[in-house]
This record gives sequence, C-alpha cells and structure tokens, in this order.
Amino acid sequence: MSIFHLPDLGEGLAEAEIHEWYVKVGDEVKVDQPLVSVETAKALVDIPSPESGRIVKLYGQPGEFINTHAPLLEFSSDNNTNKNNVNKDKGSVVGQLEESDTILKAEENIEPIQSAKTSNIKVMPAVRVFANKHNINLATVKPTGTQGQITIEDVEKLIKPDNTPDNKEETLHGVRHFMAIEMARAHQEVVNVTLVDEADITSLPDKTDITVSLIQAIITGIKAEPVLNVWYDGKIKKRILHNAIHLGLAMDTAEGLFVPVLKNILNQSPKDLRTEINRLKKSVQLRTIAKEDLQGATFTLSNFGVFAGRYATVMVVPPAVGILGCGRIRECVRVHEGKIAIRRIMPLSLSFDHRVVTGGEASRFLAAMMAHLEGRDDGLS
Repeated sequence: MSIFHLPDLGEGLAEAEIHEWYVKVGDEVKVDQPLVSVETAKALVDIPSPESGRIVKLYGQPGEFINTHAPLLEFSSDNNTNKNNVNKDKGSVVGQLEESDTILKAEENIEPIQSAKTSNIKVMPAVRVFANKHNINLATVKPTGTQGQITIEDVEKLIKPDNTPDNKEETLHGVRHFMAIEMARAHQEVVNVTLVDEADITSLPDKTDITVSLIQAIITGIKAEPVLNVWYDGKIKKRILHNAIHLGLAMDTAEGLFVPVLKNILNQSPKDLRTEINRLKKSVQLRTIAKEDLQGATFTLSNFGVFAGRYATVMVVPPAVGILGCGRIRECVRVHEGKIAIRRIMPLSLSFDHRVVTGGEASRFLAAMMAHLEGRDDGLS
C-alpha cells in the first residue's frame, strides 16, 4: 500500500483545486496514466501516476483544495507490499501510508474515538470549522464524500436560509480563488501608483486594430524607459532588466481573470500580433491554454475600455513593475491647432511599482506611448 502526494507543480503555489478525477476506487492504473486534473492559478494540469497499482482511496472531491505535498490518492501496488520499506518522504511521488481507525467525532467537541464506537463519520478540519460557524451539528449531516467523509456541500444543505432568500453564499473556486490570493499578495507587496492622461487618436484610421496599436505604443514606451520592463524581487532588493518584452494581456471570462502572455513582441508585425492574440483568446475560452502561455509577463495591458470606464487604478502584479489600462474611447470637444474640434480621445492609466519606478520614468514612458498613438515624433510635445 502506498500514498501519492500532490506534487509541486513548479508555480510556487501552496495548493491546487481538484477539477476532475480520471480514476475511481478499484481501478487498476499504470505508470504515467493520467489520474486527476487539478486547477491552479495558471492553468488546468493533468497529474500522471508515479507507479502501477489498484486505487483504494481518493483524497478530496472535485471543487476541493489540496495542499502541495498533501495526500492525493492511495493505491495498492505489487512494488510496495512492505509498508515498513516505503519511502517516508512527504514529497511529490510516494510517501508513507499512515493507516488509522481514528476518526473525528461528529459533535462540537470533536474528540478522536475508534470507528467501532461510531457510525464512521469522517470530517476534515476545515469542514468542521465551517459547520461550527453555522451552528450545524455534524451528527445530523448525511455524508456524501469518499468513504463516508462529510463535505462542505453536505453541511451547506442544512444551513437555514435567512430573511433575505435572494442572498447566496459560495466558496471561491478555480481561477477566482487563485485570483483572490494573487491580488491580495500584490496589494500587500507593491507600492501601486497610477498616472493618467489622454491620447488624441483622431489620426488613426477607422478600422485600426486598437489592441495592436496599444501594443506597439507600449513597445515605444519601453524603448524610451526600459525600467518599466523589469522584474523586481522585494525580498532581496534586486531587479532584472529584460531585453525581450513579454506582454501579459488581461482577458475577462465568466470563470475569472486570465492573463495570457504574448512572447517576444519587440519585432513582431501587426499581423503576427493579431494572430497570436486570437490564438491565446481562443485557448482561454476553451480552457485549453498551456501554463507556459500564462507565465513570464514583463509588462501587462488591460483594455477594460471595451466594456466601460475611462480611468482605473489597475493593479501591478509582482514580479512585474508596470501595467497599462486603456479606457473607453470617446469623442470629445478639444482645441486642435487653435480651433474647436471633435476629437477621438483614448484615456490611459499607467500603474507602476513606486519602489522601482520613479514618477519621471513613468511620465516619460507614458509620453512616448502617447506620441506613438498620436503620430508625433517625440513624447514631450
């Protein structure tokens, strides 16, 4: 008998959410056979079996979170019949199977007792805390989890509705769960400052690809101020200046925010940029995007203006130090060449990490961008 722990998926994450089991208790599996699909902040990841054997237990149901290096599944293997010789490492492949008849009593005091003295109800600590919060006696809950384990969903069924029946309480899952963690970390670490201005894009042709034009303007801005194309490690107070530009492109979906990355955009043509944007957008919509396509951004663009809004305090996500937000383009009355005229105006919001980027550097970056969008020769006029 052996136990397989959730491996470190190489993204520095403390947990992953079970998305779909490909196996069930009693199945015979072979080495490298996909066992389960888990969701991280980056993508959906299939985890293969480290050995051949028969599945005897699954830890967790779809929608539940498993900590990195925590038990994922248990199986019987011909290669691991002697439990005393099983590797005790709590790493990513095989660790020691710890068997016990001890369970959690389905009462508020939650004392360990033997299964022979109870109806074999099992409760994870997080579920117990959730039940106590809502004054639910676990002895009254009908378990539906693996081998009689009570899940959060089981407890939720017994929560009495309040006087506002339209309210709904739900736990964040998938992309939204990890987005909440990432945004909280960014808020704690980054000194986020936002600089706003407006570009007059009247001279752009009507059928201009605005996203591609913004990308080309960002390239111009980074050439003027390369410090915006930096990664910064606040713990060791070091920055990495990148020669290549890898642009994160924020995409809103029903599941939450995705930021696929356009790699090496410096010398790409407008046609190549559009082709790559369409590829990434389609893979995000189908949830087939590879985790490699969600990593490595050195700067980010958020074109929130396609929905609404002029300006925004867009959030810098470390290790990057800059993000540009583009608001809704509109027609405005402006003075142009000494005359009143109707002009097309693009609102721009540049957020930067003030630990690394000065106000002058951010201003020169934005000025160079605006000059490109407006067809001027320099960013200072």
